[in-house]
Amino acid sequence: MRKLFCLFFILLFTGLHAQQPEKLNSSEIYREIKKLNFLGSALYVAAHPDDENTRLISYLSNELHARTAYLSMTRGDGGQNLIGPQLRELLGVIRTQELLAARRIDGGEQYFTRANDFGYSKNPEETLSIWNEEEILKDVVRTIRNFQPDVIINRFNAGSAGETHGHHTSSALLSTKAFEVSGDPSVFPNQAKELGTWQPKKLFFNTSPWFYDSREAFEAADKSNFLEFDTGVYDPLTGMSNTEIASLSRSQHRSQGFGSTGSRGKEPEYIELIGGQQPEDSEDLFAGINTTWSRIKGGKEIGDILYKVEKDFNFKDPSASLPDLVKAYQLIENLENEHWRKIKSEQIREIIAACAGLYMEAVAEAPLATPGEFVKLRLEAINRSSQPMELKSVSALPVKEGINPTTSLQENQSWNGSLNFRITENEEFTSPYWLRKKGSLGMYAVNEDELIGQPETPRKYKAEFRIAFDGVDVPFRRTIVYKRNDPVKGEVYLPFEIVPQVSLAMDSEVLIYANGASKVVPVTLTALRDSVSGSLRIAKVADWQIEPVTYTFGPLIKGESQTFNFTVTAPKFQSTAVFKPVATVSGKEYSKQVVQLDYEHIPLQTLVLPAETKLVKLDIQKRGNLIGYIEGAGDVVPEALEQIGYKVEKIAPEEISPSYLKKYDAVVIGIRAYNTVAALKHKQQELFDYVKAGGNLVVQYNTSRGLVTDDLAPYPLKLSRDRVTDENATVTLLNQEHPVLNSPNKISPKDFEGWVQERGLYFPDEWGTEFTPLLSMSDPGEAPTSGSLLIAPYGKGYYVYTGLSFFREFPAGVPGAFRLFANLLSLGKSDSNASASKKASN
Repeated sequence: MRKLFCLFFILLFTGLHAQQPEKLNSSEIYREIKKLNFLGSALYVAAHPDDENTRLISYLSNELHARTAYLSMTRGDGGQNLIGPQLRELLGVIRTQELLAARRIDGGEQYFTRANDFGYSKNPEETLSIWNEEEILKDVVRTIRNFQPDVIINRFNAGSAGETHGHHTSSALLSTKAFEVSGDPSVFPNQAKELGTWQPKKLFFNTSPWFYDSREAFEAADKSNFLEFDTGVYDPLTGMSNTEIASLSRSQHRSQGFGSTGSRGKEPEYIELIGGQQPEDSEDLFAGINTTWSRIKGGKEIGDILYKVEKDFNFKDPSASLPDLVKAYQLIENLENEHWRKIKSEQIREIIAACAGLYMEAVAEAPLATPGEFVKLRLEAINRSSQPMELKSVSALPVKEGINPTTSLQENQSWNGSLNFRITENEEFTSPYWLRKKGSLGMYAVNEDELIGQPETPRKYKAEFRIAFDGVDVPFRRTIVYKRNDPVKGEVYLPFEIVPQVSLAMDSEVLIYANGASKVVPVTLTALRDSVSGSLRIAKVADWQIEPVTYTFGPLIKGESQTFNFTVTAPKFQSTAVFKPVATVSGKEYSKQVVQLDYEHIPLQTLVLPAETKLVKLDIQKRGNLIGYIEGAGDVVPEALEQIGYKVEKIAPEEISPSYLKKYDAVVIGIRAYNTVAALKHKQQELFDYVKAGGNLVVQYNTSRGLVTDDLAPYPLKLSRDRVTDENATVTLLNQEHPVLNSPNKISPKDFEGWVQERGLYFPDEWGTEFTPLLSMSDPGEAPTSGSLLIAPYGKGYYVYTGLSFFREFPAGVPGAFRLFANLLSLGKSDSNASASKKASN
């Protein structure tokens, strides 16, 4: 089958706004000038996206005007996703962008280490052994030596081992150690030689009543080392309180459901000094630290100019500041201090552009290009001030192709031009750098030291506009973008991406062979460049038969797709393999897929990932056919069930009634549904009535906080925070005669081999005698817990509650997870089975 499929044309209708160029108003320009005149830095340190205190980051950035950054140890890959089905690496990409969206609002910068969020950890010893403590410490030290913070603020207490997430405590332990050693040239000496050393002046712990047994205990605590300040201050330049800004920032964490309502009024914040010295009788975070221009050699002359610019700033005519700003820019460019020269040079260039109303843009003809391809840019520059200036040149970087218009930019008269350049043949794709190579359970593999810590892959392809102000050349760099006009949304921007010549895609990341020995597996090849021809084959895998051996394709035009069907025959025994298509074009092999993540609150994300599908031949039986699924926070359980032969229908909450549900052999409730679907509060009795009439209800995990109802089950059932984080933890079968462990599949400890990330989470710790617990498990050194899988007969049917992480195991193609879930769905599907089940439960 051959069809036209323009990947990028479809994506032009997205609601992307984050790529639009920033256009500062007078109040925003004035705020940037105040930040330009503050030479102090603060680094906030925690473990995950959402751990940061946005009130404090916004306060430091917008009230104190300090250069402020958040260092998150991980990208949040191990969490859950409330806005879509993406987990693990793709979720980490989403949460990375949510942090960047938050920083665009609260004014901070963002950094990361190479640590992989492998899931919940109960103690820092486990965390640091999985992360590789030495390497992650090296990353934290690198961030400190790069960012050069005067103060570091830890979100968590280094002495909280066992009281909170192991990642939390580890972030504080690593930050504290890094504070002690980052100024020592003998610690990571090669890094010190490359970056120099840096010793922060102070280390704080961002304490609060949350870290105490009660507010009363916090009030009674010794606060002699505490600083207290009001983060609820009001900013008339924005018309918002700092806490309102912080709530907008925090609300960017949509994948975690952290929407926050703004507040007004006093909001005390506390930080406790745990390293360095704080002058007595001072509540100033930067007391004893010179944060003026005089802190650096040659800075006083710059400060004399820029403090006057701040004092005399004309909100009605910001361009009046341009002569002094250009003069200060020349002096900054000659500073000996490389660190502050780079930072302040970039800041003042953007302030100059904003004061001039200077708009510069470089737009590619298409959003996607391939290595070796020619790209045409549409250029625009306009001076919207009365100040004279001259556009001298425009260059495409890093290829250095350029033009030299040497033209005066008259007030409010647009200059337009064009520029052609060629993408280098060996150019890397613009995919997240930490996903380019396969990492370990605890760490991403990053070979390029200069990328470590960066929030995302730097955009290499830019246009440099060189503009002269009264004889002084100032370079302005703008990232190349793509834009078009949408009839509904108007001006729409997309990132400009470098991608391979072809993208290979399959319908599923996992293919389950349950009933038949053969399946037709379609591979869709999309040309991302014109005149693409070649061949397509599947890399050989042992024990699996794949036909045909090869196809030829092309020539295809850019955006055209062709689908090729391969017949894949599984072996007779249980087996797993990797189905990997390989396209050969002009002697080069391609085995990647271009994946795009499109959410309205973050920029469109383009990832170039291995094109692979896991093949799983299961020894599995099932009973029943039609399954109803009530969606929760997002997972791929319905698709997984369809792969083992079930027909799955998604049920809207308003459709829930005993008469509607009776057609289903089983009804499954998605993860965290009782945390996220408010309508379920009023549908519990209908669900119970369905069970009572002979239905089979399987409820997957919910968190213990924020339940829409306390009546989760027809019998007493109380959730806890119990979990087993060791995916290899020993599982003991408690009631080996129970049908769930025997029919239609015989379950054994072998079925719990190969599980990923965890066994399960938020297990019940109290339940009625009507329930039968089937499994026992524990993390090392802990008492066994038996609440992971509970079965209770109710009327003619069965109620099942499970905290086992099926939502993680299905995408990973874990055979035992499929076999056990099929048994849950098969409960009561024959008279003998139903009778035996009730007998075993009594």
